[in-house]
Parts: sequence; structure tokens; C-alpha cells
Amino acid sequence: MAERDTRTPLYGIAVAAQLVDMPEATLRLFERKGLLTPSRSDGGTRRYSDEDIDRLRRVGRLRDEGMNIAGIGRVLELEDENAGLREQLSAEREE
Repeated sequence: MAERDTRTPLYGIAVAAQLVDMPEATLRLFERKGLLTPSRSDGGTRRYSDEDIDRLRRVGRLRDEGMNIAGIGRVLELEDENAGLREQLSAEREE
């Protein structure tokens, strides 16, 4: 059996909210603040991937540690940048 792509949008907002134990309104707030961008179905329904769920859990942990949304956004931005640089370095090493 092939592994599923973690970027595949699978979950509606109600299921995603249950998976991360947050209210749906909180997920919408995080989206408005730019902390994540879930996919949209043709009808405009939000669809969350496993990567989105992991990111929401990370946001929740940072929030529980007392970080505000702006700080969380900056941490996520730096983590994303770091991951991109690691991928780039890995690709360069393979050449």
C-alpha cells in the first residue's frame, strides 16, 4: 500500500477542529492571521491536510506557552525558512 501524501487536503473544518481540540472559530482566526492556508474545495469549503493539522498543533503549543499570534507567525515563518534552506542544502549536496 502506497503512503498517502501529507499535503493532500482531507479534512473539513469540523473534523480538523476535533483533531486539534480547538473551536472552528479559532481555526478561522488562524487562517485570517496568516498562520496557515488550508485548501479549498470547488465550492469554497476549507480542506485541511495532515501537514495543516500538524501546523495547527504547533500553533496550539506555542499559544499554550503564552506566545501571541504575531510571535507565533514569526516562529512559523522562521521554521518554514529553515526547512526550505535545509531542503536546498540537501539538494545541493546530492548534485
